[in-house]
Amino acid sequence: MQGFLSDLRVVEVSAFIAAPIGGMTLAQMGAEVIRIDPIGGNIDYRRWPLAPDGTSLYWTGLNKSKRSVALALHKPEGREIARALICAPGEGKGILLTNLPASGWMSHEALSKHREDLIMLRLTGNHDGSGAVDYTVNCASGFPTATGPGGEPVNHVLPAWDIAAGLYLSTGLLGAERARRQDGRGREVTLALSDVMLASVATLGYVADVQVNNAVRPPMGNDLYGAWGRDFPTADGRRVMVCAISNRQWQAVGKATGLAEKIAMIGPMLEVDLNDEGGRFAARHAINAVLAPWFARHSLAEIGEAFAGTGVLWGPYQDFAQLVREDARCSTANPMFTEIDQPGVGRILAPALPLGFVERAPAAPAPRLGQDTDQVLAEVLGLTTSAIGKLHDAGTIAGPGES
Repeated sequence: MQGFLSDLRVVEVSAFIAAPIGGMTLAQMGAEVIRIDPIGGNIDYRRWPLAPDGTSLYWTGLNKSKRSVALALHKPEGREIARALICAPGEGKGILLTNLPASGWMSHEALSKHREDLIMLRLTGNHDGSGAVDYTVNCASGFPTATGPGGEPVNHVLPAWDIAAGLYLSTGLLGAERARRQDGRGREVTLALSDVMLASVATLGYVADVQVNNAVRPPMGNDLYGAWGRDFPTADGRRVMVCAISNRQWQAVGKATGLAEKIAMIGPMLEVDLNDEGGRFAARHAINAVLAPWFARHSLAEIGEAFAGTGVLWGPYQDFAQLVREDARCSTANPMFTEIDQPGVGRILAPALPLGFVERAPAAPAPRLGQDTDQVLAEVLGLTTSAIGKLHDAGTIAGPGES
């Protein structure tokens, strides 16, 4: 995306999901994002899933479109190079994104001595600075106790709070950079992972529901809360999710299945209005009892044909393999996807930025660890080939394959 955020340089010192997603989002919008890792890789460099040669599919997935610099961060010389990269002069420069402990040389206070208008985006666990990760935040959110059929809590495997935090970090960074253009001031912007969770729970009304109604959302399996929707098994052993939010969608379900007249009888019998979301929710068990045999008599393909072009909101349940092999959205038919050659992995399908900008560039591979060390030090810091060679000899910097 040449020309769109191309005037921004962000230095990322990070690990795991949230901050790398924030950096990758900016990189895919055209920013120059330089990820600094210790020589040999940070603690997330070998995280599962792995390619046959041990390359982390997780790490490469989260670091597309970035530049990689490997430094001996345990040495003063390595930290000095990192500081120089972070605080390099120029408009749109002097920006640090991190989820690692920001103390000592990497604190905002210390770095601001070298660049007064430094912008630092820093992710913490809790607002008081104490530690938390997605798993410990999610368990406290209330969602696991409202998930599943009831009884024991059910954790989802999606790192939702990390993903949301990463997008908050990218948005916050753009906001801070825009403010700096207006007032010339640097900023330390902090984001607590638990605050991402708390803001989401409150925004969706669950905090107010307790305060106003003294109510707690109960677990109800795969039923849609407050409206009609649920999963149904099919004749060929698959499963589909069907829901209706609007009256038009609701009417489409009855028409496509040929059960509109039978379903219409439920309203008067249960004294509920089926043209209202709350009424359909109250009558969900009776509605499901009428619809379930229809789904049980039809295969997934037949259901797809019956629902095509009708306005019914539905989708098949898929494992990851079925998603890749059967879903046309997960293919180059979707303009978001490109096939790339990822070093250490091979040819894979990779997503670009999900936002459909006209200027959207295709997906680019993640770098090999330390791939850009020499070039970045030459371009950003003006180091000569001789000086860079001496840093290699001293073990202060590393290129790809060096440890």
